[in-house]
Order: sequence, then C-alpha cells, then structure tokens
Amino acid sequence: MKEDFIEKLIESFRTLPGVGYKTAQRYAFSIIEGSRDRAERFSKSLIEAKDKVGFCKVCGNFTDTQVCPICQHRNRKIICVVKDPKDIMAMEKVKTYDGVYHVLFGTISPLEHRGPDDIKIKELLARVGEDNVEEVIMATNPDVEGDATAMYIAKLLRPLGVKVTRIAQGVAMGSDLEYADEVTLSRALEGRREL
Repeated sequence: MKEDFIEKLIESFRTLPGVGYKTAQRYAFSIIEGSRDRAERFSKSLIEAKDKVGFCKVCGNFTDTQVCPICQHRNRKIICVVKDPKDIMAMEKVKTYDGVYHVLFGTISPLEHRGPDDIKIKELLARVGEDNVEEVIMATNPDVEGDATAMYIAKLLRPLGVKVTRIAQGVAMGSDLEYADEVTLSRALEGRREL
C-alpha cells in the first residue's frame, strides 16, 4: 500500500492545539504549493526551536539562554506570577510592566491530583527572600484553580511582609490569559488589588 504523504502532513498539523482538519489541510497545501526553500526554512525553524529553546533557570520563561532577557534587565522587586510560560508572552503585550515573572508550571487542582508541592511555589518563596521583593502580582487565570492558587500563595507571602496583589477581573472568568487583548490586560494590571 502506497503511503499518502498529503494525509500524513495534514495529520501532523492536526496535532497542534486548535487546528482542525480544514485548517490542517490549508496548512498542508500551503507547504506543498510553496517553494522547497520555504519548506526547508520552516522545518529548520521547528527543529532549531525544539533543540535550542528551554526554560529560564530563574523564572521559567521560554528562552534560548540560561537566564532570559527579562530576568537580566528588569526590576526584580516586582514579580508577576503566572501559570505557564505562554502567559508571559500575553502579559508582555501590555508594554507597561517593568518587573520580572515567575512561572508556576500549573495551578493547585485537587481534581487533577496537583497540590502545592507539584508546582513551583517553593522556588517563588526563595526568590522573594533573595531579591528583597516588594510586590508579588498574582496573574494566574481567573478560574477556580487560579484563584485557589493565588489565595494559597498570598497566605504564604503575608508573613514575609510582601505586598501581594491580584490582577483585576478585567479578564473574563474562566478564560486564558494568552487570548486576552492588550487593553484588557493593561486594565487588569492597573486594577489589581491586594489579597
């Protein structure tokens, strides 16, 4: 039986989040109809990203260096706590935030058997102690798990004398930060409140 290379390419695109059959088909045809040079650049960029992009050893952001540029050049006295590295990209759209980030790599979720020890809370507490942090902004998603995680971390930080704030509810309840627009995120940051 002869292998169907077009269908194989379509199925490869379908493995990406949010890509259905029709979109995957359009992507596949675009690659096939484009130049070989374009296809080679595309495949090379995929391999290079997979091989060279990792996590910042300080905050957990995506980076191709040991310490990401944000951690190298920004105000370390303010830490914005997010669930995933992709949330940093969403927050950076605001362009007015000059602090650093901390990626938890998840949220507390009893239903998924994920407790405080399963995410990067200890690392956050260590950073707060080492860098004389003045404020921690909780920017976890505005859902049950995000709120529970924010409250748990706030309870741990209060005795350390650190101001803990939560982004305002300009972001719709149950939505993901990565899909919020710049204006909504900017208002959410401006309207943050102490926990």
